[in-house]
Amino acid sequence: MIPVGFLAALVGIGGGVVVVPLLTVLFGVPIKEAVAVGIVTVVATGITSASRYLKQGLTNVRLGLFLNVTTTLGAIVGALTAVAVPSSVLYLALSAVLFYVGCDQILTSKAEAERIKSGGFKSVKEDCLASMLGLSNAYYDLAVNKEVVYKVTRSHLGLMASFVAGFFSGMLGIGGGVLKVPIMNQIMNVPLKAAVATSKFMIGITASTAALVYLRMGKVNTVLATATVLGISSGAFMGTKVMNRVGTEKLKAIFGTVLLVFGYLMLAKGLYQVTGVKLPGV
Repeated sequence: MIPVGFLAALVGIGGGVVVVPLLTVLFGVPIKEAVAVGIVTVVATGITSASRYLKQGLTNVRLGLFLNVTTTLGAIVGALTAVAVPSSVLYLALSAVLFYVGCDQILTSKAEAERIKSGGFKSVKEDCLASMLGLSNAYYDLAVNKEVVYKVTRSHLGLMASFVAGFFSGMLGIGGGVLKVPIMNQIMNVPLKAAVATSKFMIGITASTAALVYLRMGKVNTVLATATVLGISSGAFMGTKVMNRVGTEKLKAIFGTVLLVFGYLMLAKGLYQVTGVKLPGV
């Protein structure tokens, strides 16, 4: 589980989307039990990563709290409508989004690295809402040894898109980081490293609520959860040590690849539910 925690911290995902399939496929853990353990591990990676990123000055706390308003609302709506909408439709829709965003992340990796060096993230004009709430921020990038200042823009679009991210999260039981990071990075002009750190902060908050519900219902296998959390947390700690030292171009390429893998997994699940054809990884 250490590599899973490392990857989750490096690219801003919860980790549950990887843990659940691993537990069910490799260890034969029942799916409901695996989901409960997965939620607990998401909290573990969130707390471990968020605390480290806060100390490094990478996390935009105001932006995270701002977006969490609609993310949480979307998650509630998604969970409530899960029984009414065929999950296959959502799996296929999400896979299309992930394929598009993943390819875009890879293709724009060099351009973002150049924007970091030239100060392009601070040259745009922040919108009125971002200005009023103080959402723009800065962090020190260890890979290029300079402060990166960025102006948040299109806050209203980011707020609406976060509702969609929360909806998919609540509907499909995923952490949502695979959508939260691109929303901040590609819509709101937030550099990838700040988006990754802020995503971990947001995931830690939202997943804690779900984890408490599972714990109160007695659905969590505490022995399995403890063993999984230890591995995940160790990997997440190492990931936070590495992330800010990795060049933006490489980090975007890694994140784009992760999105393509998840896009394939969502596609495979959707096709299996529609056609009964079982692709590798399902």
